[in-house]
Amino acid sequence: MNRHLLNRRQFSARCAAFGLSFPALSAMLAPQATAQVLGTGAGSKPAARTVKLPDGTTVPPLGQGCWHLGQGRHPPAVEEEALRTGISLGMTLIDTSGNYGNGRSEQFISHVLAGQRERIFLVTKVEASEVSGDGIARACAASLARLGTDHLDLYLLHSPVPSAQLSGVVAAFEQLRAAGKIRAWGVSNFNVGEMEDLFRVPDGHRCATNQVPYSLNYRHIEPAVLLWCKQHNMPVMAYSPLGGDHNLIVGDRTLAFRPWVQRFPDNSAQPLKWCAIGRVDAQPSPCPGLRRAQ
Repeated sequence: MNRHLLNRRQFSARCAAFGLSFPALSAMLAPQATAQVLGTGAGSKPAARTVKLPDGTTVPPLGQGCWHLGQGRHPPAVEEEALRTGISLGMTLIDTSGNYGNGRSEQFISHVLAGQRERIFLVTKVEASEVSGDGIARACAASLARLGTDHLDLYLLHSPVPSAQLSGVVAAFEQLRAAGKIRAWGVSNFNVGEMEDLFRVPDGHRCATNQVPYSLNYRHIEPAVLLWCKQHNMPVMAYSPLGGDHNLIVGDRTLAFRPWVQRFPDNSAQPLKWCAIGRVDAQPSPCPGLRRAQ
């Protein structure tokens, strides 16, 4: 078997190892996550861990990001099976963007969504260059068409914009929410000052999350951004929790002794988007089968 691919059993084992390897990180990123409850009966099961958004919506702590999916890196059937396997294991949060492969990632995901849209918490993004005029509404309509759905669960501004534009961005998001096109909205790559500016505009406090890079070897959001989000009861969505393309923690000698790390070739260990929201961005997936389910 190709060493870059995993069967379902191997995938499950790797993901289990991944989860056991980051208990402290999980607890820090998802303070609102539901604690597992020990059952008293032989047939009882622990409650599934979830993360609660400001509006009360719960999402799984692990999700799948799709940065490079649908762009010819692997056979479509292999990538589709990887994504479906993640969903079957409970990673029902799917993260993508309109600019991933110029929309090809969203088009690819539409095939996986078919017949199970109600199971999926769907996240996509609009670019800072698209916010002028009715650009956000048009970008959202294009994403909905490519994804083959009538609504998004979470719509993110992919990168910061000048503070003078924030009121227009928030107003556009709120219009989409009122129209039922999106259920919630958030931002990505915002620092503390930018979050403060956002909260100063009308309805800026409705921001559901801030998606930022965060891993054991990239901890720049500590303490400022992480503390600010905690103080404002805002989950953080951490992407590239295994370090991303060029800074993979699986190559760190300190961590290399871990059996689960040794089994992953450097070019295939990518995290699922680890949400400070308390979940993982299925961005780079830690499992080779989900390569770049980033």
